[in-house]
Amino acid sequence: MPDELSLVLAQAVVSAIESAGGQAGGVYLASATPGLLRLAVLAGLPGPLFRPWWRMHVNRPFPVAEAFRSGQAVHLADAEEAMRRFPQLMAGLPFPFGSLYVPVVIGGKPVGVLVVLRVATPGKPVEPADRRRLRSIAEGLGAALAGLESAGTAVEWDEEPLPVQLPAGSSPPVRIGRFDWDLDSGAVGADDELCAILGTGRKQFPGTIDALAARLAPEDVYGLWALGRQAADSGGPVVRRMRLRGPDGRSHLLEISGRRDKGAAPGAATRLTGFLVDLGIGPVVAEAADRLPRGIFSLDRFARITYINGLAEEILGHPRSELVGRVLWEAVPWFANPAYEDHYRAAMLSDAPVHFLARRTPPPWLSVSLYPGHDGLTVVLDPAEQPVYAPGSVVSPGMGLGSPADRSAALYRPVALAIALTEAVTARQVSAVVTEELLPAFGGRQLAIYLLRERHLYLEWETGFPHGFLDRFDGVALDARIPGVETLTTGRPIFFESMQRLAAAYPGIPMDTDVGARAFLPLIASGQRVGSCILGFDQPRGFSPEERTILTALAGLIAQALQRAQRYDNEAALARGLQDVLLPHRLAVVEGVATEGRYLAGTQGMEVGGDWYDVIETGGKLALVIGDVQGHGVAAAATMGQLRSAVRAFALSGHDPQEVMSGTNRLLIDLDPGQFASCCYIVMDPATGVTRAVRAGHPQPVLRRPEGAVEVMDLPGGIVLGIDAEASYPVTELHLAPGAMIALYTDGMVEESGTDIDVGIERLRGTIAGFAPDATLAETADHVIGRARQAADRPDDIALLLAARWADGAGIS
Repeated sequence: MPDELSLVLAQAVVSAIESAGGQAGGVYLASATPGLLRLAVLAGLPGPLFRPWWRMHVNRPFPVAEAFRSGQAVHLADAEEAMRRFPQLMAGLPFPFGSLYVPVVIGGKPVGVLVVLRVATPGKPVEPADRRRLRSIAEGLGAALAGLESAGTAVEWDEEPLPVQLPAGSSPPVRIGRFDWDLDSGAVGADDELCAILGTGRKQFPGTIDALAARLAPEDVYGLWALGRQAADSGGPVVRRMRLRGPDGRSHLLEISGRRDKGAAPGAATRLTGFLVDLGIGPVVAEAADRLPRGIFSLDRFARITYINGLAEEILGHPRSELVGRVLWEAVPWFANPAYEDHYRAAMLSDAPVHFLARRTPPPWLSVSLYPGHDGLTVVLDPAEQPVYAPGSVVSPGMGLGSPADRSAALYRPVALAIALTEAVTARQVSAVVTEELLPAFGGRQLAIYLLRERHLYLEWETGFPHGFLDRFDGVALDARIPGVETLTTGRPIFFESMQRLAAAYPGIPMDTDVGARAFLPLIASGQRVGSCILGFDQPRGFSPEERTILTALAGLIAQALQRAQRYDNEAALARGLQDVLLPHRLAVVEGVATEGRYLAGTQGMEVGGDWYDVIETGGKLALVIGDVQGHGVAAAATMGQLRSAVRAFALSGHDPQEVMSGTNRLLIDLDPGQFASCCYIVMDPATGVTRAVRAGHPQPVLRRPEGAVEVMDLPGGIVLGIDAEASYPVTELHLAPGAMIALYTDGMVEESGTDIDVGIERLRGTIAGFAPDATLAETADHVIGRARQAADRPDDIALLLAARWADGAGIS
């Protein structure tokens, strides 16, 4: 029996799709990785075709992420609205469909998103009734998940999505088998006809729902349980249907009916009645289809073959017994061409026919037509002449570049990539965006990006190529006769529909495969040569004039982003150099006090910021300093160096803490760098423990007392430095007992997007409290910074300074 979480999710998805008149849908749940959503259930669609959308970061510009972030539903009636609001979604799925996204909430906190995909309704907004029904189902799902969570079940998902079959339409019965299902115990009583349909005798039937489910595909199992729960939870009579695959691979209709008896005694079993209908082979329909001079077969919504006529058997080269019940591209491998995936997705998501040319192995070429319906696709095959353009670039008037959907897709692909590129800062981030956005849009499988430095091309990024294959081209000079160089030197893109054509144009060039296609794009920005980009495809394919135009335009956008990234990389390297020089490499040592400092760069954006710390010996006392200049990069690092020098100069001149902070504040205002900074300055007498502290807009220090108690200090303070020349900074006097430790840190340690900073400070307090109190100060610093290092995304850098006073002036190692 499936686990309770899977059943709850499957039932909600089936109900949501039915209530909104959808064709498919699913539910995303938060995962163990912070900020990452994963698709937990996918109903009505073949999972492998939608693998690029299995994972979704909450910061991405997609409707699933927006619904999760905002806690508000997103309703997209048609492709035009989706393209206007979420161009990146439509860049990958440029088809006419509508989609609805409703957040699932527990205790006011989003934990997932319910998704329904349906036929587009151009010009008509989503009906209020549909919105209410979906909201109600999402609320019910949230309540069910809250119950599971309170019972100890983790409401998160880190696996592949569960496939769930949807209820199917009914057909005239041929044989009908009846069964009774005790939903609580799973016991099933079956009649002779049902056992016969399942291919077993009544005495051999084990009498459990698991025995029935064992004969089903995984998606049918979850669909069966979802139907049962849905029928049992209904307040009135309910009938639900779905299709199940029989032992011979043929599709049967399963109908479940029942209701919860309100007059039943507490604890009474919930019983459902079910019928399994053998639809037979449909002799009249089959004979009619066999007479047609075209190959015809049907697929369910998981791309499993449910029917095939004689000519289709002949065309595909496999008998019916080897095809029925199997996934199309698994049964017929040449249908697994990545260039065809967009066509399958288009047919699954829209109600419009899709036509394309396919290269059969062995030939001839085939004209393939996909006719979608609620329960799946009807596929029609016709032999065709070899096209001018290979599969993937020849499209039909119904779904080609001449259609409104494809014209919009052609327009929005550059827009979508441009939006994504604005978020990329480094060259590697730009390359990652191209991998995520460009390859799926064109069905590519390999990508290589070379950057130009000193008249040589150096490999910056690669994916999909055999390991080490591209090493021989790394550092190649501009006089080499290879397509990656010539596309840059001539400024013209070069397209090869097959590897044979590439080999003929460049005799002797090393090849990573004998099959495929390649596009070589020059990366030129504002007349400046930046590098070259290589797109690789697993199968031969042509490039229509429209595709060549789009790819050339996208190459220009990529070049501009890489040029910007190179400037950033140079600035970041300078900032890192400044940071390394300005941070102390050795802390001052005073008898009776031990200190440890750590610095951790961020993982996003400029990475290097204006965080600093320092330890200054002044007149037998020890000054502890930590600060954070607003911003990142060279300017922040330079300002940080000036402030560090100012604080050190004021401290060594004998100024008290208030004078140090006020003087530094006025200096920053006089410098007028357009920046401000926070700072905490503490002066400690190692002999007596008398300590004086002053704070300028900086997070409160954390204090660990000698007996082990850890608390967040409450030091009064003034505003950040660089705002008001007349600002005052009150000084707090306290006593640090022998064995006490104080922790100073910058806000990167405790800030997290969407979370109050107090939560982060409490987390830091708990980290220090949970570590061994007898550990050395160095071990404690490594432990604290190690916990911060575990975060996958750190938008800000982190500085940490620990100081401990020891009894009798003893230090620690």
